[in-house]
Amino acid sequence: MDFLNALDVKLFYFINRGLENNFFDLIMPIITSVRYWRIPLIIIFLSLFIWGDKKGRKTFLLCLITLILSDQVSSSLLKPLFHRLRPYKVLDNVHKLVGSGGFSLPSSHAANIFSMAMVITYIWRRAWIGFFVFGIAVVVGFSRVYVGVHYPLDVAAGVIVGGVCVLLSIQIFRGFKWGFLKIKRTSSKSALE
Repeated sequence: MDFLNALDVKLFYFINRGLENNFFDLIMPIITSVRYWRIPLIIIFLSLFIWGDKKGRKTFLLCLITLILSDQVSSSLLKPLFHRLRPYKVLDNVHKLVGSGGFSLPSSHAANIFSMAMVITYIWRRAWIGFFVFGIAVVVGFSRVYVGVHYPLDVAAGVIVGGVCVLLSIQIFRGFKWGFLKIKRTSSKSALE
């Protein structure tokens, strides 16, 4: 465990201090902040729901289920369980560009963005879409370390949490769909009798 922690700290310093540059200092706080992306994401997902076909609506609903699940599991369940302090609170000489409250492990940003990338790739099954959404997720995960609020292991744990939540969300979605179809079939049979 000590080796893993030491490696995590070394990787953190490599990204946070070793890759420090003016361009990243400008762009990473924007990439990492939800407040810049909340409205565009809401517009995109509502557009999928309102004007999208069956795939668009499925994407919206499955992303919504997954996002709620991954955010709650990472923020409300796991972070209080692990109590890992953020790097800027315990390490010296951290290049801190944004503040963040609460605990560090796992990264909720990583859990949420990777879970949505997994859902979108699962539904759309196009290589270029997967490359694009996972590229965004990797940049967001990187930004969390660069701005000083997460260790690399926090981001990796967030990816795992996101993946597990996607699997659970798919089962929940299938359960709702199956239950809806069962109700619909039952009401159709009743109408015919």
